[in-house]
This record gives sequence, structure tokens and C-alpha cells, in this order.
Amino acid sequence: MVEDLDPSSADAGVPAHFGDPMKEQRLLETAVGVVDRSNRDVLAVPGDERASWLHTLTTQHLAGLAANQGSELLVLSPHGHVEHHALVTEDGTTAWLDTEPGAGAGLLKYLEMMRFFTRVEPRDATSEIAVLSLVGPAAADMFPELAAPRIGAVPGPKFAAGSVPPGATAVYDVRPFEGGLARRVPLGVDLLVPRHAKTSVIEKLGVPRVGLWAYEAIRVAARVPRLGHETDHKTIPAEAGFMAAAVHLDKGCYRGQETVARVHHLGRPPRRLVLLHLDGIATDHPPAQGTPVELDGRAVGFVGTAVRHHELGMVASAVLKRNVADDARLTVGESAAAIEA
Repeated sequence: MVEDLDPSSADAGVPAHFGDPMKEQRLLETAVGVVDRSNRDVLAVPGDERASWLHTLTTQHLAGLAANQGSELLVLSPHGHVEHHALVTEDGTTAWLDTEPGAGAGLLKYLEMMRFFTRVEPRDATSEIAVLSLVGPAAADMFPELAAPRIGAVPGPKFAAGSVPPGATAVYDVRPFEGGLARRVPLGVDLLVPRHAKTSVIEKLGVPRVGLWAYEAIRVAARVPRLGHETDHKTIPAEAGFMAAAVHLDKGCYRGQETVARVHHLGRPPRRLVLLHLDGIATDHPPAQGTPVELDGRAVGFVGTAVRHHELGMVASAVLKRNVADDARLTVGESAAAIEA
């Protein structure tokens, strides 16, 4: 039985599950499954100056990005708030940016505004390219040519800090696949394939199909942030877990860099991303994104993504004020909540 996501959901258009969401989660934690994430928006950026141009506009060091490499990037506001997040995959002629469903138009508008006389031609390629994700410990075995994220593929960050794990300078390896690209990422391997070939690629992979519910549960447990879920209008990169993968700490000036540098040097950003355990006694429905997290009746943060995890029960990513103690007795709607330290 295939169940699609609610048409009102931000993730509408892809399967939610194939009959047993908990079994699908266990599969992603022990073996490998393929998740249809073709609802993601995709932009194409061809042009001789694409790498240097994207380097100047974003938080990532992309000046030397070569064919068959990938990375992550953010676009910040002048005050350092997260406006856009994308994964970038370079094939030697084009940089492909995939971002959240519905976020592509805003990112493309920004890129077009910043073209000036640069030799680039950004366009919406969502109708051309679909994203599929192979998730699980056996995902990498299907593409042994893909190495783990490589440290040192771009210049290392100048300022070492415990808040930025060693993977901060990683670049993801990429290889051609079925007319598209395979990219090693933290949760497994993403495939960027021609949209018209999506069904045939899934069949050729020969691994079980898994719905987005299971993918989201694995993502939340791994504390991987999502734009528009673990972010609001005032989120800065250090608050939502974007620093390690998407921000380089020693590159040329970009919009919002002052805030990144100030928070990095002073430490302790105003908020932090945490995993909450919800008791689920009053209700078995996960709270909606944006639901306030309260301490003694006072809002101290918001829910990013709430899921039912096959081992952890009902859990949620949440962004909380930095001064909320790990043992604080929190509430989310009618549920009691506890921080996983």
C-alpha cells in the first residue's frame, strides 16, 4: 500500500510510506532503501564563472570546486540570518543546486539579481532533474567509487573550534550515474537523475522503496537540519546545525559574514538545535512545525520537525534558547518534553 503525503504538506508529491513506516525506518538504519525526494527544487547554473560567482555569494568555499565534487551552501541576509540552503553538485559544465520544495524560486530570483555581467546562466531545472536518496549503512556499498567526504578538498578553516567538527572542510565526491550524478552525503547517497528516467532508475537499483516519513525520522534522529523546518526568519547558521557542512570559516567576504564571525569568536549563539523526547500521553499526533516549546508557561523555542521513531518513540527537533537547561521540564502543547543531552 502506497500512501502519498497530504496535498497541503510542504512535501506533497512524493510517497509518505509503503505500508509500514516503522519497518521502513528499521531498513534505513540497518541496510538501505531508496527514497523519492523528487519534490525538491533543482536549479542549474552553467557558465564559465559559476564556481567563483557562487563562492562570492554564499557561505561555502567554492572557488576551486572541480568536476565530480559537491558541497553545501547557505545564502544569508545582511544580518546573517539563513535565507537559502542548497546542496551543490558540479559535473564539469554545470553546477546543480537542489533545495527545499518551493524554495527554488526565491533562490533563483536572488541569483538572477546578482548576475550583473558575470558569465553564468542560472535557470530552474526542476522539470529536468529529480532527486532520489539511498539511505542506510549499505548505501555507500552500492557506489564504492564514492569516497567518504574528503577533508582538505578546499582550504581548511582558519579558526579551529569545538563547535565546528572536523568535517567542516569536507567536499562530497560525485560520480556520473544513469545520465545523472551520484553524490555521497551524510545520510547516504543522493542521485540526481533525469526526471523522465526516475522510475526506471528506481527499478534498476533493486533496493526496497521507502517513504519520506521514514527518511524524516532518520534525519531528525541524526540532527540534520532542514530549511523552513529547523529555521525561522531570524535563524543564524550556528543555531541550527549548519556550520559544519555549509559554512567555511576562512574565505572572502560574503553577505552576513560579520555575524558568522562574531558568533564564532564569541561562542554561545542565542539558540541551539536539540532533540526532544515527547511523552505522547495526551495525544499521539506529533506537533506541527513551529509549535511553541514552553517552560513554566513561557515560550523558549519552537518545534522544527516532530516524528514517530521506531526506537525513540515520539521525538522532535527543536530550536531553543541557549540558556534552557538540559534537565528543564518542558511542554509542547499537551505533551511533556525532555531534552536529549
